[in-house]
Order: sequence, then structure tokens, then C-alpha cells
Amino acid sequence: MAMAIPIPSRQLFINGEWREPVLKKRIPIVNPTTEEIVGDIPAATAEDVELAVDAARQALSRNKGKDWSSASGAFRAKYLRAIAAKITERKSELANLETIDCGKPLEEAVWDIDDVAGCFEYYADLAEGLDAKQKAPVSLPLENFKSYVLKEPIGVVGLITPWNYPLLMATWKVAPALAAGCAAILKPSELASVTCLELAEVCREVGLPPGVLNIVTGLGPEAGAPLVSHPHVDKIAFTGSNATGSGIMAAAALMVKPVSLELGGKSPIIVFEDVDLDKAVEWTIFGCFWTNGQICSATSRLLVHESIAAEFLERMVKWIKNIKISDPLEEGCRLGPVVSRGQYEKVLKFISNAKSEGATILCGGARPEHLKKGFFVEPTVITDIATSMQIWREEVFGPVLCVKAFSTEDEAIELANDTRYGLGAAVISKDLERCDRVSKAFQAGIVWINCSQPCFSQAPWGGKKHSGFGRELGEWGLDNYLSVKQVTQYVSDEPWGWYKSPSKL
Repeated sequence: MAMAIPIPSRQLFINGEWREPVLKKRIPIVNPTTEEIVGDIPAATAEDVELAVDAARQALSRNKGKDWSSASGAFRAKYLRAIAAKITERKSELANLETIDCGKPLEEAVWDIDDVAGCFEYYADLAEGLDAKQKAPVSLPLENFKSYVLKEPIGVVGLITPWNYPLLMATWKVAPALAAGCAAILKPSELASVTCLELAEVCREVGLPPGVLNIVTGLGPEAGAPLVSHPHVDKIAFTGSNATGSGIMAAAALMVKPVSLELGGKSPIIVFEDVDLDKAVEWTIFGCFWTNGQICSATSRLLVHESIAAEFLERMVKWIKNIKISDPLEEGCRLGPVVSRGQYEKVLKFISNAKSEGATILCGGARPEHLKKGFFVEPTVITDIATSMQIWREEVFGPVLCVKAFSTEDEAIELANDTRYGLGAAVISKDLERCDRVSKAFQAGIVWINCSQPCFSQAPWGGKKHSGFGRELGEWGLDNYLSVKQVTQYVSDEPWGWYKSPSKL
């Protein structure tokens, strides 16, 4: 088993240096595996956000922008690559801290940190590519005009990120924002901020210009809200709950401030009758129980063809009983605790509500017997579900899978789309034409065929309906932080000739 390492004590990161919060407040860090307090993080308030926004604005205008915002993409790429190299160098330490802070299995955390470095590398490439794309010509129908497009950083951006992939979700926003030439203020979730503060230390070590990235930890109402409503923040990018996203959108609307939102999901996975049972079962449980079930895109509604439903569920329960639930630092752990006591109680309440509404708990539904402390919930499968039930309609954000059988493809699609969310959706079948039809019919921003949850820095990520709008990752992620400027020039020697010239009167 890996040993837990001490949590570094950090301050807020503002203008390239550590700063104690103005009000000197701190928030305890609770290890979800042991329920013990293992450290604390600084609690920023509006006063600190003010300093961070000032630092970001100065970073943009310093030396007339030549130090960052109007420097070449290749210049910024060097910093992104240096950050990636430092993250890789500190991989085992960062993964260990991630596991202690949010409870995800260590092997998953290692995977996350690899993805963090890969994402910074990817946006370094795109930053370099940006130089060649400047002044892209626009074809016009009139020969006496020439036109081209400039892509410019949107300005100061506020980035508000969740606790399920603390450093990775931050990177999905920080890397493209910096690649674009923006200056950023990152506000991570107060439930898991440790690795984001270590990102600050990495930025300090690589000499990132002061104020380009500021990191303010703290509570949503105290640190997040002043960031959203600040008149000198040009855009907000948020990943998190539907209710908070809606509130951010409303606050931003008062200043006509653009937002991109990646909110919750209640994603379906459709399993047809022609599948290899074991392969389909494994993808189904991975799609819902990975990251301890705390994935916005979790395929947590299983629709299985009625002709294989009984056998599929029997096989799935056997696979689930085989999942190693333990301290997430233990080798081979595949399910750790949920992130906090609040989340633990919320998940158990969802399960008890499902029972009282008449659903059947096929397996799980409680704390694992062998673990006396920690916020552990067994992987849970719920059957005998009506589509009106809370468990079918609302996001649980825990290791809970709901199951319904279907008889026809049309019925499966109708059930899949019967949700206010539209983030992910999966289909498992050997009939690829059918997979293609179903993919087109899904009302979702991300579709998986014969798998669930794989995610790549190169491919767009985001949803529709109540799952939000805007796309992260890929070239779309960079566009999130760029403003498009049209430049048109009159190139004829002839006068325009619309008005009569006084010299010719």
C-alpha cells in the first residue's frame, strides 16, 4: 500500500506569490477515507478576489501586452510545456495528494495526472499553431476589399472547477486559457483544492509571469460569487452542479458576460441483445462506478434488452461483488469513498428514497461491512424503476446504477432521451449500423459506442439541454478563450463615390 504523504500548507496564489487571505480564514481538509482532518486550505473572500483580478488585469496589459496576451503563441507554449514537465516530475506525489484529498483510487489519480501533463502539452501545440492562423484571409465577393481574421484572448477569465477530478478539470480550463493568452483566476472546489494549490507552486517554479494564473481557494458564496460578478472579469467557465450553473448564468447576464457551463448529467447506456455479455457488463459498471461514481457524464441509467436482462443483471452482480472496495491508497483498489460526509448522506438518501418509491435494491445500497469509517458506499444497482422516480430523473453523483428493460430500438431511444440532461450517452451492440442510428438519435453532446467514459484532450467535451453549453477540449476548448476580430481593408485607388464630391460641384 502507498503511504499517505503530508499535505503542504499553502496560501492563496496571487500575482505570482503566496498571499495570506486578507481575513486570514482557513478551511479544514477532511480525508474521506479516514474522516480525519489532515490539513487546511486558505479561504478567500471578495477582498482577495479583488487583488487577484487586479493582478490578472496587470498581467494582460504589462509592457503593452507583449509579456503575455499579445506575445506569440510559441512564447506561451514554452511555459505550458514547462508546466507539463514539472507535473510529470511530481506525478507520484500529486497523485497521492489527489487520493488523500478526494478519495479516488490511487491508480485512477495517477492516470489523471498523466492526463493533466498531456493536456498542457496538447494546448502548447495549439498555442504554437495559433501564430500561423492569425490573419486568416476571408474570401469576399468584391475585389476592392480585402479581409482577414484575428484571434485575440478574451481577457481576464474566471475558472470555477469541481472536486471529482480536481487538477484535471482545472487543467481543462487553465491550459487553453493560457494558450489563448488570457490571464486567469482559478477557483477550485473547497472540497478538493490541494493539487490546484500545487499547480500554483509549479507555475512559480517555471517562472510563469506574475498574475497570468491566480489561484484563490474558498467557498462558493465567499470566493466564487465575487469572481462571477466582478466587472473586470471578461468570461466565466464553470463545471459543476446545475443549480450553481444557473445562478452563475443569471449573475453574468447582468453584465452581458459570456459563460460556458458543463453541468450535470443522467446519461443513458443502451445494451442490445447481440452483445458479448462480459464485455458489456464491464463497460456498464466502469461507466457508472469509475471515480467512485462521481462523474458528471456517468452512464447511470442502464437500458438493457428484455431478452437478456435477467442474465445480464445476474452476471453484473457477480462482477460488482468482485470490485475491490478499500482505502484508495491500497494497491488494486477500484472503489474508494465519496468525497465528503455531505455527499455520503446525499447518496444514501437517494437510495432510501428509491426504496420508499417502490424500487428494488438489487445489490449494494449501504456502507461496505468491512469498512467501519470513511464515506464509503457500496456499488448499488436499482431495478423495478418507474420513469417518474427521483432516482431515474436526478443526478446522484455516487456509485448508483438504475436499470430498465426495453423491447425495441425506438423504445430504448425514447427512454434514453427522456431526461432534462444531455451530456453523455452510450450504446453497446455488435450491429454498427444500429450503433450509428442510435448515436444520431441520442440528444447528447458525447456518444460512446461499445464503451463508456473514455475522454481525450483532442476531442470536444460538453452537453446540451440542462447539461450546459460550450465545448471544452480539442480546438473547441481553445476557441472558448478567444475573441474573433474581423479586419477589412479598402484596397482600390478609386474613391468610394457614394456622395457627390464638393470639388466636382
